[in-house]
Amino acid sequence: MISVRNHLLPLSGNKWLLFFSAALILGACSPKVRPVSAPAKPTEKPENVAKEKPDTKPPVAKPAVIAMILPMGLDHVQPRNYSSAGLTRANLSVEYYQGFKLALDSLAAEGANFKLELYDSKDDASAAHSLAYNPQVRTSDLIVGPVFPDGIKEFTATMGNRVPILSPLSPASPNTIKNDKLITAIPPLEYHARGAAQYINDKIKPKKIFVLRSGFSQENDYVVNFKKATDSLSSKKVKVVSVVITRGQLGGLIPQLSKTEDNVFVIPATDQAFLGVTLRSLDTLNKNYPVVLFGHPSWEKFSFLKADILQRLKTHITSADKVNYKQDATVAFLRNYRRAYHVEPTDYAIKGFDEGLYFGKQLYANDKGMGELDKTDFTGIHNSFRFVKKAGLGWVNTHVNILMYTNFELKQVE
Repeated sequence: MISVRNHLLPLSGNKWLLFFSAALILGACSPKVRPVSAPAKPTEKPENVAKEKPDTKPPVAKPAVIAMILPMGLDHVQPRNYSSAGLTRANLSVEYYQGFKLALDSLAAEGANFKLELYDSKDDASAAHSLAYNPQVRTSDLIVGPVFPDGIKEFTATMGNRVPILSPLSPASPNTIKNDKLITAIPPLEYHARGAAQYINDKIKPKKIFVLRSGFSQENDYVVNFKKATDSLSSKKVKVVSVVITRGQLGGLIPQLSKTEDNVFVIPATDQAFLGVTLRSLDTLNKNYPVVLFGHPSWEKFSFLKADILQRLKTHITSADKVNYKQDATVAFLRNYRRAYHVEPTDYAIKGFDEGLYFGKQLYANDKGMGELDKTDFTGIHNSFRFVKKAGLGWVNTHVNILMYTNFELKQVE
């Protein structure tokens, strides 16, 4: 059984009706518990009437309570009051909620019992701070959110290590939050770097790897973790050559390149101008020196990258977001989501479903406990969960997919 407010149902694709429904549903943020009817007084029975057998049905288990904190921005519920950014956050919230609740509904059909309580963080650190003092939030079995790094940092600092807190959508490193009850569901960048290093070490086995940098400091996190992982995996037998490239000048590397074996390049940059020039130079180099390229996970969303160049360079990227729309589980989810909400699911809805299914199962199977995450792997529709427990940082999902440009699209190779 799941005790939760009714579905958020958009009518004729009108998002504003969806938000208006959300406002009615969320109310004052405190949950509306289903009322229980008082038992009727038993009537007196003649002594010669046989006593009824006592009800042997087992009592319904006390529900696992999940507090969900999302940036709904309900104080701006009228369309004219929403900014573009606020509207995006509100959309995100509704979509994630619907996916998560659909997962809980499916578990409830199997006998699980949940109470899902919704709270509006307003994407405001002070609101998150206040919610951390809310008695109903503090006594939950699991807290989902806040969504954005500043909000969850403020919330966890106030909340302490009382209740497991799921960071549902942010890949921010738990090192910036430092809470032993934190659950980071989206793999931080360091695990993308490690995933690339693992694949290169296991599948390509090069003697040397070239890291091409733009010089921006935000690349340091990726580069440091990539080199650390490569050194560990290869026992420092693979040399990592890190070099800052200016105006696509790669001539200085030619004496170190092979004409017969794949030359592995890693580019942790996201700057459009740098990537445009450097990738064209690599494409020219590739005519005489075979190239295998590994890029930043953000590349998957960059429309300015040329698919033909990426394919010629045998470009790989790591990703935590890959949906196989042909598998049976995805087909079933799409059908059930459309039936429940009458709209197409977004990435946020799919993430919500995966996380609702996994963490709902954990609450249900482990008597509301979250201590087995690092022992329970999960393959979802959107991504998989492979958690490790980090002292002082909580549980971190380390699983990333390896994708490669093939036939002008990204396909999963691992």
